[in-house]
Amino acid sequence: MITTTYNYRETLAAAVKANWRVEDIIGGDKRLDFTKPFMPDSLARVNALEFLSDDEQILLNQIRGYGYLYTFGLVEEFILPFVLDHVRTQLNEDDYRTRALLQFASEEAKHIQLFNKFAEEFQEGFVTNCETIGPPEEIGKAVLSHRPLGVALVILGIEWATQKHYLESIRDDSELDPQFKSLLRHHWIEEAQHTKLDTLMIQALTDNLTDAEIEIGFSDYASIGNLFDGGLKEQVEFDMQALQRATGRTLNEAEQAEFRAIQLQALRWTYLGSAMTHPTFLATVGEFSPAGRKQLEEMAPAFS
Repeated sequence: MITTTYNYRETLAAAVKANWRVEDIIGGDKRLDFTKPFMPDSLARVNALEFLSDDEQILLNQIRGYGYLYTFGLVEEFILPFVLDHVRTQLNEDDYRTRALLQFASEEAKHIQLFNKFAEEFQEGFVTNCETIGPPEEIGKAVLSHRPLGVALVILGIEWATQKHYLESIRDDSELDPQFKSLLRHHWIEEAQHTKLDTLMIQALTDNLTDAEIEIGFSDYASIGNLFDGGLKEQVEFDMQALQRATGRTLNEAEQAEFRAIQLQALRWTYLGSAMTHPTFLATVGEFSPAGRKQLEEMAPAFS
């Protein structure tokens, strides 16, 4: 059983206090600087590709930045209906619960709008188009076909990963484009409250499940992870094609092999490994399923 000090009333109050508007952080004179990297190298891992020049590494870094926000926008496309479905189950029992979860859903819709605005600006300023996995509706449908606990675990892990990324890699990196960094900071501010609401959702779900049903939830979590891993392999190919268009040169066979190996592991760490290894995520899982925590810890090295 999960024990937590989080509650809907305090989380709602914090969310309302932190609230920001899309138009205040993107557009007008707030423009991307395409001379600077967008992502910390701990996530982008472009510096290890020594066959790329400095300028080519920045191009790949920016391609990865575009993919980063696209992927989180894709994830929020299925978080939004999942949260709305969850709030419907007890609409009349707790006003603060209802308001907090609806605020959660509203913020996810806002993040989707923010990332769409960013994509428009990126596509206007970058040297080539960048393909991405999808469409989001199909991926979301595939994710939501799994049982609620499996989906909720994926969401909680991703929310904690965004916290880890910002605090450990992005916040203190002075080399990054200030505008892109601002988008990530504002996203992080609201996701901090979402981790609490995700935890409360999992608490509510697991309180009513048997050990066997919880075990099935972890199987669903692994299944969704495999779904994402397949998408990441496809995204590596898209990123390599975009880089070749942007640079005007074709990587040779050895360079392509190195690109695939390093960038696939970078994507796996960004979206899967950094979630599975987050200590708070593991602690939450361990409270209601020590076996589930062990399963995560055994899976994580493949994505680190």
